Amino acid sequence: MPKAGIIYNDIKPVACRVARELQEKLTDHGWEVCLATGIGGILGYSQPDRPVCHTPITQLAPPNFDAEMVFAIVLGGDGTVLSAFRQVAPLGIPLLTVNTGHMGFLTETYLNYLPQAIDALLSQTFEIEERAMLSVQMWRQSALIWEALCLNEMVIHREPLTSMCHFEIEIGHHAPVDIAADGVIISTPTGSTAYSLSAGGPVIAPSVPVLQLVPICPHSLASRALVFADTEPVVISPANHHPLVMVVDGNAGCCVLPDDQVRVVRSPYSARFIRLRTNEFFQILREKLGWGLPHVAKPTSVELP
Repeated sequence: MPKAGIIYNDIKPVACRVARELQEKLTDHGWEVCLATGIGGILGYSQPDRPVCHTPITQLAPPNFDAEMVFAIVLGGDGTVLSAFRQVAPLGIPLLTVNTGHMGFLTETYLNYLPQAIDALLSQTFEIEERAMLSVQMWRQSALIWEALCLNEMVIHREPLTSMCHFEIEIGHHAPVDIAADGVIISTPTGSTAYSLSAGGPVIAPSVPVLQLVPICPHSLASRALVFADTEPVVISPANHHPLVMVVDGNAGCCVLPDDQVRVVRSPYSARFIRLRTNEFFQILREKLGWGLPHVAKPTSVELP
């Protein structure tokens, strides 16, 4: 019996209803269906005054989800998609992402097209696009105390009411650089249209094998976004007397103390998106972010008298 999964946002009534309907439909077609909520991929915050607790990235899979699963369907917005990939990427399960939220930048289809999408899944007439993810680790006194997978970006920034932050950053074998800013972003190509875009970073096509470093509000005209090969590991050492906050995919993270070290590498696990049609990145940029839209008014040629 083939096996499928459904991951849904349980705070949205429409996602809950559709999850039950999909479970019945797939079961009627002879599939074993496992349901889970996206909460399993929520990382939670650590506090500086209590021990840091974290779940290893390979142990976030929902119950009964395994590598034998042919596909899983995600019902929610971009946050649910990010959470779902943290849960299933180590298992290699491809996800069909269905938008029940607002922006839905990471989603493949909408509820009104779901019947056609299910037909494509059942006939297995779809493509799989793999996108790079990051493995983020926080080390304290030579001990790994926190780690997470992320699809968009990792951010280290100052706490409210603190002064500007200073970072020493090593990329691969290159000489360390010093950056004074409100924070720094390490982003994947997928994340280049998220926080790093708002911070002035470039948009990078998903297939380009690079990462980018983007300072947040840097106190220097020379500190600008840097794009580098995704084979280069990144080590960030804060040079501050006050704790900082690390956030992964805008979801959660941990406190970073002055002597801590954050290490970021491209993960061996990829986010596997089910594509029902050829992915057209520029069209998504145009539809979601307005990139490349034609001008409403263009200069016209005027005949001189």
